[in-house]
Amino acid sequence: SMMPVIALNPLENEVILDLCASPGSKTTQICSKMNNLGIVFANDINIGRISILSANLERFGVTNAVITRHDGVELCLKLKKLGINFDKILIDAPCSGEGNIRLSPKTYLEWSEKLLENFGKKQKKLVSSAIEILKENGVLIYSTCTHAPEENEEVVQYLLDNYNLKIVDCKLPIISREGILKWKDKKFSSEMKKAHRIYPHDNDMEGFFLCKLIKSKIN
Repeated sequence: SMMPVIALNPLENEVILDLCASPGSKTTQICSKMNNLGIVFANDINIGRISILSANLERFGVTNAVITRHDGVELCLKLKKLGINFDKILIDAPCSGEGNIRLSPKTYLEWSEKLLENFGKKQKKLVSSAIEILKENGVLIYSTCTHAPEENEEVVQYLLDNYNLKIVDCKLPIISREGILKWKDKKFSSEMKKAHRIYPHDNDMEGFFLCKLIKSKIN
């Protein structure tokens, strides 16, 4: 779960949004790389998770984070109305959690194709709202802890089809595999090879997916 922040490459004095921040491991990592300079909006909707997030930020001595409690889509709409835009946005999206099956057998018991479909719809709404407050040439990291293409490549393809975004490559310090180009009856852009699939059997760790995108200037 440290990989999305490595791909994000936060810098001092940037304005960054961690849209699904709790319990805060990525937020603390971002703030550390920024040397507590700049500002990070750390958002979650669940008050219990917000409490854990707050405790972790305090424990790590974070001084440049603002905690918000909102539905992610609603928060992006509010920020857009206020004219607040971000240099970089991290969306570690709620997902079906297929990458955690060996640690959480309950994930397998709750799995269904309908679950993947529902998560996919929510993820597309979430990332679509975030793009509206991302600056031109800004960086968006989309990540999940699932292997399901419905929640990964399909969501990224939706972004490529509907917004002025392009996938950019990024180097990770672990073994990862390319994003897939076809799933069932769906075909994805050849650029999807630049996405990263992280499998448990390659690294003896939880499974993950991440993709780095840049918002291009509107022609």
